[in-house]
Amino acid sequence: MRFMTIYRPANIKDMEAGVPPTQEEIDRMGGFIGELASSGVLVATDGLLATSKGAIVRRTNGKLTVMDGPFTEAKELIGGFAIIEVGSKAEAIELTKRFLEVAGDGESEIREMHSAPAFVR
Repeated sequence: MRFMTIYRPANIKDMEAGVPPTQEEIDRMGGFIGELASSGVLVATDGLLATSKGAIVRRTNGKLTVMDGPFTEAKELIGGFAIIEVGSKAEAIELTKRFLEVAGDGESEIREMHSAPAFVR
């Protein structure tokens, strides 16, 4: 079963200011990612930059609008994601708990994905 986990950090202010992680945080997360990659569980993962580097494209009643960041009204910014392949939702929850122990305060949403990818590179 494939799951996407979507991470929302508690400290949005630092994320939006572009405050980089400490070397210790980089090392801890690198070790965790390496472990998951070596075990074959990790399909993909990455962190996201501040919303000032992004845009929102919205379609409402057939009309498209584009709004450049930063998104000051956003309350639940996404800081990163991972796609994992595990045997059950319970396993995805356990891995996500471990991730949060490494990442720190915040929350991760876990969503099951379709069994076959819509696109393979």
